[in-house]
Amino acid sequence: MVLVALSTLLAACGGGDSTGTAAPLPDGTFARIQRTIIEPQCVSCHRSGTSDARSSQLVLSADSSYAQLVGIASTQQLAKADRLLRVKPYRADSSLLYHKLAWVPGHHSRDYGTLMPMGTTKGLTVGQLEYVRRWIEAGAPRTGNVVDTVILADARTQTASYTALAAPAAGTGIQLGVDSFAVAPTSERELFVYRALSNPGELFVTRIQSRMRPGSHHLLLYTFDDTRTSYPCNTRPPVNSVRDIRNGDGSLNLVNMLPMACHVFFAGAMTPDFDFRFPAGVALRLPPNATLDFNVHYVNRSPAPLPGQASANLYTVDKSQVTRVARTLNLANTSFSLPAKQRSTVRTVFTMAARTTVLALTSHMHSLGERYEIRVRRANGTETMVYENLDWEHPAFTTFETPLLLEAGDALVSVVTWNNVTDKTVAFGLSANDEMNIIFGYAY
Repeated sequence: MVLVALSTLLAACGGGDSTGTAAPLPDGTFARIQRTIIEPQCVSCHRSGTSDARSSQLVLSADSSYAQLVGIASTQQLAKADRLLRVKPYRADSSLLYHKLAWVPGHHSRDYGTLMPMGTTKGLTVGQLEYVRRWIEAGAPRTGNVVDTVILADARTQTASYTALAAPAAGTGIQLGVDSFAVAPTSERELFVYRALSNPGELFVTRIQSRMRPGSHHLLLYTFDDTRTSYPCNTRPPVNSVRDIRNGDGSLNLVNMLPMACHVFFAGAMTPDFDFRFPAGVALRLPPNATLDFNVHYVNRSPAPLPGQASANLYTVDKSQVTRVARTLNLANTSFSLPAKQRSTVRTVFTMAARTTVLALTSHMHSLGERYEIRVRRANGTETMVYENLDWEHPAFTTFETPLLLEAGDALVSVVTWNNVTDKTVAFGLSANDEMNIIFGYAY
């Protein structure tokens, strides 16, 4: 695959004398990329005659690399489905080469395979990555100097900045979170931490703010269904203990997953920074001595460890300021099946049993998702689209300036399109390689 072709480090494959008698490239920006990045890190495996060159249909020696990179469609299945080129002039965001070089946590919303260079725990420097990006944005010319070489002096390791979320001022709310934890290379990690709020009286939450380190997939807060009194809902997890849903070998930890059967969605976000305020007079209620199960999910596509961390602020007001108690929406279809090598659209109807005023909506799907629509269907059969999202990793969160009023018998309808470019059938599941179909929201 092109992913392998663009990702083999010299140390993983042996010597780097692979250009043979090829004519030297004219001096310029691409020639410098060839000499300082491609030849020392890729060509040893991807020269004529090697198995990697045959499987990837990509030879990166000096006499071939430009013609086989620039303007050439990717052969990797997800990149091909996304219509990426190996290098698309003027568009680094549509160039597989750039995505393969970018190790910045949180950069990769799609799994385009192993990052480059493979076989190391350190990618290109910040300067090298920026040099390649600017070359692509300048049109990816074969000749000429189009990027200032001073950029290459930035030898910092690629990273993403993170500033911890400031806690609410005393008396205005509470903060809870998950301290920094490690996500192993080329893996995913999802965990829960059960937090006790220790509040002596009711809490009325009018604003929800959260922040996650880059690389996050989601942050969710759950209460528990106290009406269910049988096991496992008649027990609670240990307070402040980290509960991973996967064992060290990647298998699911069923014991740690049991509380999920009793969860009630309270709040959540699929974007690194989130801030939602209820309309005046509207608030979510938490009972005295409330507890919340704090859930975070990270996907690390790099060969280096990734730090995870998340926090949430719940801003509160006095009960006297609340005229309506809000509730959450968690409308899920868990019974769909997506055939291999096929685009599928699934429509699910969630009928309201009573009058419901919808304040905000968002969606949740995984990386095969292309489009998520939410429609309002009236009892007479007419439908209106009220929400659309095309970004599975950072879905739109739509707050309605004029709330949506649904009468009993009206419905919210999810219409979700996936492009399953894999070789296997995909269904609902917890892994990033599974899929989901969920409407989250707030209403009263």
